[in-house]
Amino acid sequence: MVSIQELQRRMERFLEEKAQEMEAFSDFLGHHPELPAEEVESSRLFVEALRKDGFEVEFPFLGIETAFMAKKKHGQGGVVALLAEYDALPEIGHACGHSLHGTLSLYAGLALGRIVEETGGEVWVVGTPAEEADGAKSPMADAGVFDEVDLAMMFHASGGSSWADYRSLALHGYDFTFHGRTAHAAAAPWDGRNALNGVKLFLVAMDLLRQHVRPETRMYGVITNGGSAVNVIPDLAACRVEVRAPDKRGLDDLMEQVFDCARGAALATGTTVEWARFLQSFDDMRPNQAAEALARESLETHGFSCVPGPGASGSTDVGNVSYRCPAIQPMMAITEKPLALHTRAFAAATFTPEGHDALLRGAKALAETGLRVLADPALRDRIHADFSKSAPR
Repeated sequence: MVSIQELQRRMERFLEEKAQEMEAFSDFLGHHPELPAEEVESSRLFVEALRKDGFEVEFPFLGIETAFMAKKKHGQGGVVALLAEYDALPEIGHACGHSLHGTLSLYAGLALGRIVEETGGEVWVVGTPAEEADGAKSPMADAGVFDEVDLAMMFHASGGSSWADYRSLALHGYDFTFHGRTAHAAAAPWDGRNALNGVKLFLVAMDLLRQHVRPETRMYGVITNGGSAVNVIPDLAACRVEVRAPDKRGLDDLMEQVFDCARGAALATGTTVEWARFLQSFDDMRPNQAAEALARESLETHGFSCVPGPGASGSTDVGNVSYRCPAIQPMMAITEKPLALHTRAFAAATFTPEGHDALLRGAKALAETGLRVLADPALRDRIHADFSKSAPR
């Protein structure tokens, strides 16, 4: 039987041989950014690479045009799913690093596919578009795609620091629409019911509510329709609101308070209000100490200095996956500079020699993490035990 050390050396040699190809793949995505749900060329390139390497690929997947499911399996064993992101942001391109860490998931998956005949089990590479919008992982999780997976994972690019114990905030996003009655704003304003006043009072009420929520909570909104003429009392006005909290149960409770703010604003202004989701809700990340310790060890083996995570920040649809199976999303520094995500400077960092070096080392670390899960049933048991331990009560 081939040792795990030999299998790891095989994967590392493969990735080193593919280093320039990886860089070119990442840079191409970076130079040709595609918006959420529009990743036509990007998804095609991923699928071509996987099919060429012997993966069975379903594309499109789950009715999502730019999603895919690629599998390579041999006999019985564990199931490891590598999550690949490849959507970009408007105007600033791959400023969240998806071009780089999506490529990292792809090539780590290809490396694992080369050794799965020795370990047994299944290697999945799952194309998960639209993370910057409503997140394809959310409907995938709802459909039970990940229910039998032993570990779903990806490394997310970051600036300055790396950490394995990533935590995220649960997120709801709603559109609120207020309805009133038009009137001439100068001649007979008393005949009107100002829908814009309803929106404004609602946003003020949310600001006042912010005094009485936990500091980790985030609430914010923008007016998306404030009327069309200054001298007409608007009978329709709307705003878009996002609310985040450390866990999904607390978020649901908080949203009821936000809905009360909307109801109260409508009552006070003589208007009516309705609301509807404008995106899939994102769940918080459930912790998994066994998997996080494994990923941290792999990252540090390949030159990433890991620090304790800063706590919940931002939101991701990987959180939805973490409620269905063990899942992790360590943050991996692609530059020593403490660059913020969603900036032009971070997008530029993905093209640098430093970013390319992190890409290769990160692919090795992610592949090593997957290898150890596939090769060690006892480790899989510990990961599932932690998954059960973190279940909501």
